[in-house]
Amino acid sequence: MPAITSLLDSFPSFLKNKSAPLLEIFYKPTTDNKKLIQEIRQLQRPYQPTFWLANTHVQLMYLELKKKLEKPLIYDRVETLTMADGGKTALAWYGYNLPASTPTLVILHTLTGSPRSMQDMVRDLHEYTGWRVVVAVRRGHGGLEFDPPRFNIFGSTQDLREQLTHIERLFPQSPLYAVGSSAGSGLLIRYLGEEQQNARFKASFAFCPGYNTDEGFKYCHPFYSKYMAKKLIRTFIEPHQSKLQQLATFNHLKTAKDLLAFHEKVYEFSGYPSYQHYSDATNPMKVFQQVTTPVMLLNAKDDPVCNIQNLDPYLADIQQMPNLIVVKTKKGSHCAYQQGWQARSWAHKLMAEYFQVIHKRDA
Repeated sequence: MPAITSLLDSFPSFLKNKSAPLLEIFYKPTTDNKKLIQEIRQLQRPYQPTFWLANTHVQLMYLELKKKLEKPLIYDRVETLTMADGGKTALAWYGYNLPASTPTLVILHTLTGSPRSMQDMVRDLHEYTGWRVVVAVRRGHGGLEFDPPRFNIFGSTQDLREQLTHIERLFPQSPLYAVGSSAGSGLLIRYLGEEQQNARFKASFAFCPGYNTDEGFKYCHPFYSKYMAKKLIRTFIEPHQSKLQQLATFNHLKTAKDLLAFHEKVYEFSGYPSYQHYSDATNPMKVFQQVTTPVMLLNAKDDPVCNIQNLDPYLADIQQMPNLIVVKTKKGSHCAYQQGWQARSWAHKLMAEYFQVIHKRDA
């Protein structure tokens, strides 16, 4: 009932504010950036949500329900990879048999993501671009073997490097592009910052990023913070108690009431001696100014998970970096962005067009 009331209450403000700015773009006004933005048609049509999904919480409810009810996508091929230290990751391919020179889009999934949970993005990006798409599955996700103490909820840049080496070995003629979704955007930016000019991606897209992982969970809506903490515990802690009981932080992780409490003690779980060591090795914002790859970042003002406040401390710096463009929308919720009667993702179209314009420019 509260959700229905909230939805009904949202209609008057949605209609009243229809003429208010629905999309803002922040960037260094170089000639290349201006031209890029002008060529992306999706940015000329500001996002407005499906009218019956105008409320941020209803958007998320619909997204979660859709993931559970829709028919599973049949991937062309799912490979399990053994990392240098013996851990297991995977690659889930869609469009695997396309010509060898076809671009490849690498998707870095969400906090508890899997090929199943990312299938809408996979299907849409393949449809809109005609490119090969692959989900880079992290350790312990999607049914993979659980491997403490080398399990990181945000992923490992070393694992990503090894996955990319495998992709390039299979398709040496294929240019690589990447999307980091929610938590996956943290892994994306960390990798790009560490690699700098050596990064393998021609361009990247950070979808609803949380920016500073030391601070971001403080601003998460309490309901989602508690819900996601329970999901992390149910997915990664409770089924593997026999492997984790020796950790000094085990009881804290098992009883964490929200994301912040969980994250504060996750360092031992990930193989680090302290939280500071963990943060220094994983926080994307400690290296983001070293990123040289073109990146578009998309955030919604009504995102209840990755609050828009997370962007504020970095916006001035971003506008001095010629390779970063931030798109901020009034609506969109968290990784939702449904639009039209069919409630398909506006954001997926933006990603596809951004990559296609970049690819055409660099061809």
